[in-house]
Amino acid sequence: MKMLLKLVLSSLLALPLTANAQQEFFPEGTVPNEHNLEGVQWPRVDAKGKTYFKIHAPYAKKVQISFRGPMTREADGYWTYVSPKPETVGFHYYQIIIDSISAADPGTKSYYGMSKWVSAIEIPEGLPYDKTQNVPHGDISMKKYWSEMTQAWRMCYVYTPPQYNENANESYPVLYLQHGGGENETGWVFQGRMGDIMDNLIAVRKAVPMIVVMDRGYALPPGAATDRFDNPQANAFLAGAGVPPSAPTQTPRPAMNMQRMLGMFPELLVKEIVPMIDASFRTKPTRESRAMAGLSMGAMHTYMVVMNNQDKFASLGAFSGGGAGSVEQIDTLYDGIFANPQKFNKQFKLFFMSAGSEENPERVKAFADAMKAKGLKNVAYYESLGSAHEWLTWRRSLREFVPLLFK
Repeated sequence: MKMLLKLVLSSLLALPLTANAQQEFFPEGTVPNEHNLEGVQWPRVDAKGKTYFKIHAPYAKKVQISFRGPMTREADGYWTYVSPKPETVGFHYYQIIIDSISAADPGTKSYYGMSKWVSAIEIPEGLPYDKTQNVPHGDISMKKYWSEMTQAWRMCYVYTPPQYNENANESYPVLYLQHGGGENETGWVFQGRMGDIMDNLIAVRKAVPMIVVMDRGYALPPGAATDRFDNPQANAFLAGAGVPPSAPTQTPRPAMNMQRMLGMFPELLVKEIVPMIDASFRTKPTRESRAMAGLSMGAMHTYMVVMNNQDKFASLGAFSGGGAGSVEQIDTLYDGIFANPQKFNKQFKLFFMSAGSEENPERVKAFADAMKAKGLKNVAYYESLGSAHEWLTWRRSLREFVPLLFK
């Protein structure tokens, strides 16, 4: 019996050596995608931005990575794909498509985008502004509240700056920050890395400590059907700036009704969300200390809220959201405020617009230039070089926008 136990133990001890002998080899110069689950090695990225995927699907007839193309079947039951050229820097959604069935990659974290939970791969920018650093950190909490307008429970995420809990007698300005089409209130928290960007800016005194509120940008009356729309087409439709879809392989959908897509969220934000936040947190409840910003669909929300409630907001940021209108009609927009420099300059502390250089930013820049030519102050335009209608553009936009707020 003792001899048998020794043989079993010897065999077990030998197992790790056998496993090491069969250790997997990875393409030279590659590292795991930063959105992989802990310990998962695929997909991978190299220093030039090329991507490498490997999926185990031994019984599949066809496997592909969305927005990229078919994978190659290997003899061991794995499927592989290597991008033929470097991909654009930044955060990119993707799905695995196995025999026409699309699903998130089980080896990565999932993010809500394209109106579903999907995976993401990141081509690193290599800068620290959106990374967790050794600085004081704020808190991000979930706030549930009852909406009389929708007759439903809703939830938002709220960022409170470092020392919010310690400085119990201090009040803070508030930024309402909105996601884009096909995304939800989790977008800025996870894809947008809002918390790290805010922490890092506040730590070096580039930004005023502030509260940031991120709510779900969909709200319809009780009993109304819910619209589902995918991220690329909805964002391009709402931006109104000729933005190319980020997924060119998808078939464009018919034009959608603007009001139905936006629903009653702008009204809900003003009538329910702002009062709820002012009652729940230590805010400075004045128009000068209240701002709103958003990306794509969220930029449209921002224009609708701020321009129609100038008694409640003094600053706005529109990321990849087109201009506030057409340059040809600038004098008649929003009761002619752009044609009245004295009124505009008194009303707005900041009017910020941005776009990626690869998403046809000409219309946005033209509108910003036209505003400045009329003598309108506190107008800022930012162009994110090398990025398109994607989260890198919006992370950079937030980085540029926040230091200008509440000064």
